[in-house]
Amino acid sequence: MKLNGILSNIPLELNGFSHEEMGDEHIGSSADTPMRPDAFVLTDEEKKKHIEAHFREIMLILGLDLQDDSLKGTPERVAKMYIEEIFSGLNPANKPKIALFENKYQYNQMLVEKNITFYSNCEHHFVPIIGKAHVAYISGGKVIGLSKINRIVQYYAKRPQVQERLTNQIGNELKKILGTEDVAILIDAVHLCVSSRGVKDTASSTVTAFYSGKFEEEATKQEFLKYLS
Repeated sequence: MKLNGILSNIPLELNGFSHEEMGDEHIGSSADTPMRPDAFVLTDEEKKKHIEAHFREIMLILGLDLQDDSLKGTPERVAKMYIEEIFSGLNPANKPKIALFENKYQYNQMLVEKNITFYSNCEHHFVPIIGKAHVAYISGGKVIGLSKINRIVQYYAKRPQVQERLTNQIGNELKKILGTEDVAILIDAVHLCVSSRGVKDTASSTVTAFYSGKFEEEATKQEFLKYLS
């Protein structure tokens, strides 16, 4: 299938504003990751071939010599990295398989897993977001393996993102899997679109939070935050 047929009719404006008018504005247009209906018409291998060809063209436009030993393999490496690694969370086939267990310990307090390191990419400039996620839940009868919490965070991080959406996606996914409303997420991240370009502020970070169920109660929320300090 030709790539041109898939990518036709993509709008060049958002909500009536051109990209130039939007500038560097922080915009989140959807609670779900914006995906086209034909997102998976191409196989992963076909996508790699198209990305490789187009990234090679970008490098040539930039004036780089692709005959150089250091550069000639870059288009293929980038294509493989996009599909298999940093944007692998776009494909539902890569969603982690989650097994639940009975809460046989009858542990009815909050469980907190903090400092989950993740790497994502800003969907506005395709540069890294580097952060830590802190996750808590109170069992409603089921528990989840600790490593699976990390895998859920990584799955939603490995796609073009805005931090607010990432926070909500992790929180809502855990609510659905665990069958409980009692979930809290806090994410603290550095956006390289802020620190390495534009305003070039290297000191700031962005914090977002998701509180549901008992975590909306001030005492429970403060207990969670106390564990993070």
